[in-house]
Amino acid sequence: MKAAASPKLTKPVTERDHIRGSAKALVTLVEYGDFECPHCGAAYPVVDELIEKLGDRLRFVFRHFPLTQVHPHALNAAEAAEAAGAQGKFWEMHDMLFEHQNALDTADLLRYAAELDLDVATFKRALATQAFEARIRDDVVAGARSGVNGTPTFFIEGYRYDGYPDFSSLMTALEDAMERRGAQGSK
Repeated sequence: MKAAASPKLTKPVTERDHIRGSAKALVTLVEYGDFECPHCGAAYPVVDELIEKLGDRLRFVFRHFPLTQVHPHALNAAEAAEAAGAQGKFWEMHDMLFEHQNALDTADLLRYAAELDLDVATFKRALATQAFEARIRDDVVAGARSGVNGTPTFFIEGYRYDGYPDFSSLMTALEDAMERRGAQGSK
């Protein structure tokens, strides 16, 4: 009996995504995450270490998957990240939110916006009107179609990673993917 293949990303990575790293990187790691999820919070420093260790060999993509049934601040936090992104500071807000996971109410988000030197009035208006709800929903729908049902969910080179999200396991999986890619390139 043949083993079932890992689910694949149904939506390819594009310029619309939030990306750290080059499109020419050897391997792409996509995370579907929730800023209020403690498991995503635990994975955050792991991903940072992977980015540091792999350098230009890794392209990292973050997509939203707020679990609003269990994390009441997750959607607003995703909106905050997008509102900061509209002002060119998605990654700074991404980091701020994960580093302050237990402080995600609106007053906290406005304070982070001020600390990041954002136009706070514009940021506040975006939160109040849920200006980025459609973009976040697009990520959630794409994630669900790709088999995401919890966070964090990672995809390596378009295939869902079902291992433990610790540094050693993810590094091994990424190195294996780079090796496979290198072997394919030498044929």
